[in-house]
Amino acid sequence: MTETAAEDWKHWSDHRAASVSAPHGQLALTGTHWLEPEPGVLPGLPGLWWADAEGVRLRAVAADGITVGGATVGGDASPVDGEVLLRPDTDPAADIATLGDVLLVPIEREGELALRVFDPAAPRRASFAGISAYPYSPEWAVPAVFTPFDAADAQSVVVPNADGKERPLAVTGQIAFTVAGEHRTLTVSSAGDRLSGVIADATSGIDTYRFRFITLPAPDADGRTVLDLNRAYLPPCAFADHFICPFPPPGNRLDFAVEAGEKQVLTR
Repeated sequence: MTETAAEDWKHWSDHRAASVSAPHGQLALTGTHWLEPEPGVLPGLPGLWWADAEGVRLRAVAADGITVGGATVGGDASPVDGEVLLRPDTDPAADIATLGDVLLVPIEREGELALRVFDPAAPRRASFAGISAYPYSPEWAVPAVFTPFDAADAQSVVVPNADGKERPLAVTGQIAFTVAGEHRTLTVSSAGDRLSGVIADATSGIDTYRFRFITLPAPDADGRTVLDLNRAYLPPCAFADHFICPFPPPGNRLDFAVEAGEKQVLTR
């Protein structure tokens, strides 16, 4: 069983490296531009961009070469010639724009709208040499029990973000587990039917990035799940400075070394 688990982890690790280094993966992010209510120019992009109650607005001419809608990069959609609305990623019918090979993605965070720019020619993507990680070790995969907060106690915890701002982080309960002889709890959020968390430990900022993310399988009817710290992974802001990752909430900074999971981004 250990061999199979190790093989699964290797496949997961390889997929992680391929995903972040894809042409429009996390390493390709070159900007997150927060938009004002008045039309304005964004660095390196044609057209005028602004935000209103409906989403992101763009005013451009055909010669600018921006396409919007279901078009894929390199597709044959007609360029924008006039004014269009782009719905952000929080909308079920979200829009994506393209400018040549560059992907332009409207996002919404806490009611604020921005445009993200993913450029396959980003320097960080060009210099990427992999993700360093600790060797797989089965003792870092442990049973955990999820206890949801009461509906009345459902809460958002305000935490610093990588861009220097503080934002609320929705949390839905805690997991309890024992690892390396230590009994601990972590505050987690719901991500669909799965659980997710932001953690730090005694390796953070030394051997590993300053914090990491974890994802746990959906808990069963009794709250049982598995915390596999071999799959502790680097947040998007480890790959590009323009992501706004949340820092760990109070209580999620473990006082021992978690020598498992991803460590650092490697560069050439």
